[in-house]
Amino acid sequence: MTFFAQETWNGRGFAGGWVHFEDEATATSPSTGAELGSFGVGSPHDMAHAIERADAAQRDWAARPAPERAAVMRRAASVLEDHADVLSQWLIHEAGSAQGKAAFEVGLVAGELHQAAATAEMPYGQLLTSTHPRLSMARRRPVGVVGVISPFNFPAILAARSVFPALALGNGVILKPDPRTAISGGLVLAAVLEEAGLPEGLFAVVPGGIETASALIDHPAVPVISFTGSTQAGRAIGERAGRLLKRAHLELGGNNAMIVMPDVDVAAAASAGAWGSFLHQGQICMTTGRHLVHADIYDEYVTVLAEKAQALIAADPATGAPLGPIIDAKQRDSIHSIVTETVDAGASLRAGGSYDQLFYQPTVLADVQPDHRAFTTEIFGPVAPVLRFEDPDEAVDLVNASDYGLSVAILSGDAFRALEFGDQISTGILHINDQTVDDEAQAPFGGTGYSGTGARFGGHEANIEAFTDTQWVTVQSRIQQYPF
Repeated sequence: MTFFAQETWNGRGFAGGWVHFEDEATATSPSTGAELGSFGVGSPHDMAHAIERADAAQRDWAARPAPERAAVMRRAASVLEDHADVLSQWLIHEAGSAQGKAAFEVGLVAGELHQAAATAEMPYGQLLTSTHPRLSMARRRPVGVVGVISPFNFPAILAARSVFPALALGNGVILKPDPRTAISGGLVLAAVLEEAGLPEGLFAVVPGGIETASALIDHPAVPVISFTGSTQAGRAIGERAGRLLKRAHLELGGNNAMIVMPDVDVAAAASAGAWGSFLHQGQICMTTGRHLVHADIYDEYVTVLAEKAQALIAADPATGAPLGPIIDAKQRDSIHSIVTETVDAGASLRAGGSYDQLFYQPTVLADVQPDHRAFTTEIFGPVAPVLRFEDPDEAVDLVNASDYGLSVAILSGDAFRALEFGDQISTGILHINDQTVDDEAQAPFGGTGYSGTGARFGGHEANIEAFTDTQWVTVQSRIQQYPF
């Protein structure tokens, strides 16, 4: 049978196999409005059933040797690489990804599988000194069942970076993807893991709304929630999990800044800025949302950036367009209201600022001030607000004034001087002479402030910390004697 044949999954979710849930929904292309298929929508009852199955399957999975778990991850990587075009096409049609972005995302997902295989076989504890003549050690143990709630923008990788390491470390996993990208962000991953031989019941994909997500957060068999999404939703999830004494790993929004020093190659800097602001229509938590440019090169930078924006076309990515659609009309209207309000407040529109259906043209706003809405707000669209600064310390203060702390970039002819400035900035990610958008499976990822609870994704250390608990173990040759 063809890998991910539509007759296998259409109208279904995944919970110990391809199953019908209480409801179903239609997947629709944001580019064309065409119906792509249907998928199961889980109720709280469906979610509870999936969790119970995963909880039962997890005990045997955790007891298996680490190399066996690693082998499943490696087989899954091979399956994905053999069928990369399947996931890529779904990202293009369902998530509105440009072809280059889709291929990049598939590569990231494969990288996460290879990284997870390695994580499974990492050292998982340490020997401790003790006041008694005994063996004393700390070891990491799987938490049980991990709940993953993932977003629409990079749906496959933002699910995979939690799902795969959690499984590799011996946990069961329940994934609730955004219903707008339930196929590319969930069901394709289920097919990959099924093909790779993951034990039945250990992993489930249960699309749904707030009630379904709440059932996942509240269930007593799910001690850890891994969430990627908006700051508003993350705050609500963190509060709910905290009341239940559960760990919530939150990777939230960002209003990321790029500081452009006066000694840069302006053309190269504007190219980096365009990529950072316009990649995937700006629908990335790491998007370059604020360009802080030194006064000496400000006018030239704005001119070049606007030229690059005008040369980019937003259209159906299946035709090869470099930019695709905004995910839905609500998000498009939010973007446009921020642009309009900022122009009304005194900014000048140098490119874009218009749309056709869900295709929003890349936009450059000049003469932006620190109190303008486009500068203070996470836009989540293809908008580049550009602010002028005179002194580097002023730029640092402007960056630190934000409540967000995800990713910051500094472009400079003096990289080490830029690093010194970076030491003054509160951010989870710092790039010198690159823009703000980047991700690698082996690198820690996370932000501070409104951007989340720190690096709980990427790399062995962060994943082991996120998806295992520490257990103290002692062993001695005979029963300890006591005076009672």
